[in-house]
Amino acid sequence: MYRFLNTPRWWGINLFVLLAIPFCVFMGTWQLGKFEDRVDSHQEAEERPAASAAKAEPLESLLPVDKETSGRAAEARGRFGDQFLVPGRELDGRAGSYVLTLLRTDGGRSLPVVRGWLPEGGRAPAPPSGEVTVVGALQASENQGSKGVNAAGGLPEGQLGMISAASLVNVVTDDVYDAWITLADSPAGLTPVPAAAAAGTGLDAKAFQNLGYTAEWFVFAGFVLFMWFRLVRREAEASRDAALGL
Repeated sequence: MYRFLNTPRWWGINLFVLLAIPFCVFMGTWQLGKFEDRVDSHQEAEERPAASAAKAEPLESLLPVDKETSGRAAEARGRFGDQFLVPGRELDGRAGSYVLTLLRTDGGRSLPVVRGWLPEGGRAPAPPSGEVTVVGALQASENQGSKGVNAAGGLPEGQLGMISAASLVNVVTDDVYDAWITLADSPAGLTPVPAAAAAGTGLDAKAFQNLGYTAEWFVFAGFVLFMWFRLVRREAEASRDAALGL
């Protein structure tokens, strides 16, 4: 009754099933691993001491910014220069702007420093004069996909839509670091801006998307096996009916 399994047609079906099921299991396991990596990265970020409590390290030793160095306490020394507002930034559900001031470091390059968050209608305090040492959480440059970024342009002079070296290259003459820091202690009138989690480490929608893909691949594997049994059963019943002359 199962002699049909030796036909070329069924050899092709069996080969497809033998390849499809391990492939689906592999892809499901890979997606699960991606989700577990995000969970581990999120836990490491949660356990990492806040920038205000951790011992600050020299800025240069933490560059370039990656998953390990993002959020770490960085220290830089220099003099404050140009100041900008970064509008459209919410904090605790309130609308306002980041106050970004460039720190010309002793090495000659300028570091974007977010000194704090300013509510709408507020006046940004002037940066201190003279040489200063700043300590804050290191952050990677923003891109068009970052939360709060205004990539459309058309902002008034003195405002930026995105915190990055690319957005500053046309408005300042300094060589700007491809990174920025947010101060743990802001001056009066400003609220400290919390450090954002490094890309690929937070438990966001994309992380749970990996978990959903995991379930889908295992469902595909089960579906392939179910369809194989169903086809075999239908073919066996057809063969049995043919043998009985039905």
